Amino acid sequence: MKIISYNINGIRSGIRKGLSDWIETNQPYILCLQETKAFPEQIDTNLFENLGYNHYWFSSKRKGYSGVGILCKEEPIHVEYGIGLDSIDEEGRVLRVDLKNLSVISLYVPSGNDMMKRLNFKFFFMKNFFLHIKKIKNKLNDMIICGDYNICHHEIDIYDPIRNQNISGFLPKEREWMTDFINLGFIDSFRNFVQEDHHYSWWSYRYNARKSNKGWRIDYAMVSNSLKEKMRNAYLMPEVKYSDHCPVVLEIF
Repeated sequence: MKIISYNINGIRSGIRKGLSDWIETNQPYILCLQETKAFPEQIDTNLFENLGYNHYWFSSKRKGYSGVGILCKEEPIHVEYGIGLDSIDEEGRVLRVDLKNLSVISLYVPSGNDMMKRLNFKFFFMKNFFLHIKKIKNKLNDMIICGDYNICHHEIDIYDPIRNQNISGFLPKEREWMTDFINLGFIDSFRNFVQEDHHYSWWSYRYNARKSNKGWRIDYAMVSNSLKEKMRNAYLMPEVKYSDHCPVVLEIF
């Protein structure tokens, strides 16, 4: 079973660039999307239905902003939109599908780049998402949480840890939260298989950052400890360029 997570940074743009052809070629069993930036009625969902996918969308109330989606070959038993907190859910950042033997979340943690206006909201989101997962994890033990966490966990996950140590995405409090989150009972699937540096999932559009591989690994597929023995492989796809992010891939038995 191949599970892919991808911050598409505008799904309509991705579709125009050939996203559906890429999906058809790679055949993910589940595809989690973030930053869709569209309402469901603005998306040509026939493209996905013709490829055999059930599709679910949780959009921001604000036009052209945020939003998550999940495509899955299997019809879910249950779909959960948001975490039950209006100030968070109105931005369309958490979507969960419960399948027969697995629960999968598409997650888009807020960016704190505007540290004066949005960093406090990012920490508010992180606190409440943590509590939400802690609450539901016991009844949904086999869980995979895919998405853009907007946090580099370790120095190995960012091209310049010294210069970025005071930038949101690599702040000590953010990195501590990531450690605490993993300690709830999750595995960073990519690092389970790859320990080398210089592997990133996001690059700024400025300064030829992608060409020179000056990136950040902020996209993850976090896997419940209960699924550890079922993990077959995990890797990134930096050659895929429909977005300023690249897809994160997890293969499980």
